[in-house]
Amino acid sequence: MRQAGRYMQEYRDVRKHHSLVEICKKPQLAAEVTITAAEFLKVDAAIIFADLLLPLEVMGLPFHFEGGEGPVIEKPLRTAEDVKLLRTDRAADLGYVADAVSLVVKHFGAKLPVIGFCGAPFTLASYMVEGGGSRHYLEVKKLMYNSPELWDELVSKLVDVLVEYAAQQVRSGADVLQIFDSWVGCLSVEDYRRYALMPTTQLIQRLQKETKVPIIYFGTDSATLLPSMAETGAEVIGLDWRIPLDEGWRTVCHDHAVQGNLDPVTLFAPWRELKQRAEHILRLADARPGHIFNLGHGILPNTPVDNVKNLAEFVHEFSSSATRTA
Repeated sequence: MRQAGRYMQEYRDVRKHHSLVEICKKPQLAAEVTITAAEFLKVDAAIIFADLLLPLEVMGLPFHFEGGEGPVIEKPLRTAEDVKLLRTDRAADLGYVADAVSLVVKHFGAKLPVIGFCGAPFTLASYMVEGGGSRHYLEVKKLMYNSPELWDELVSKLVDVLVEYAAQQVRSGADVLQIFDSWVGCLSVEDYRRYALMPTTQLIQRLQKETKVPIIYFGTDSATLLPSMAETGAEVIGLDWRIPLDEGWRTVCHDHAVQGNLDPVTLFAPWRELKQRAEHILRLADARPGHIFNLGHGILPNTPVDNVKNLAEFVHEFSSSATRTA
């Protein structure tokens, strides 16, 4: 999941001089924080530093970050005219993310794969309609229920932009794409299937056809949605920490790989507890091919850096030992 972030001193040093969006838009800086984190932690892949909401800007929906409040959409979508005015012809303007991918790929060569990413249609549409973070998702659900055709138009436009945006990253060398559906857990199974499954499936299948790289599809608070998420055709399904790994894997079927699923707050626990929790997850995976050990969501600010580094080292040691005894 997230690698560079406010928990790393090296990242905080960069942030003293640059805003988050500035780092995203300057390929050299985005590559630097990506490479620094991946090398320090000794993880098995580097995920490019970018923000989920970048595509909104090129669609005509500017946003900014307020201290402690997260992203704020300056003019949330409310009407059919708002959706009509969204542009789908400026995805190329996001090429700075692809340029950062290219720099990271050049740095690592064949030593480390690089993961590109984008948001899922439902999550990005939710930001666009709610105007920022939400507790009840009132505005987006009102739009879905009262104007389903308008909702379909909105997510269709998002899919067109996201396909080009993510494909740019692969053309620049990304080996895998991860699609984040961070807010999808607010939906019932019925609502997921009506309002989120189709556009997400279209995004994934179009990217598979165009890029030929594996797709990781991750949602949070999504245990009830896993069977439906597996229908999207993504090769890898992300599991959050709310479901045991073996149960989640059975739910999506073993023909999928899975990613997960340590609670990121566990990284604040004493090492003995953290190690025990990580080992439990690895034993649930039972050395079955296709498990990507990861957090069940993004790493949190103020996380003890040594715990993150020691966790990566422990997972490598445990996995090597399991391979030798298999």
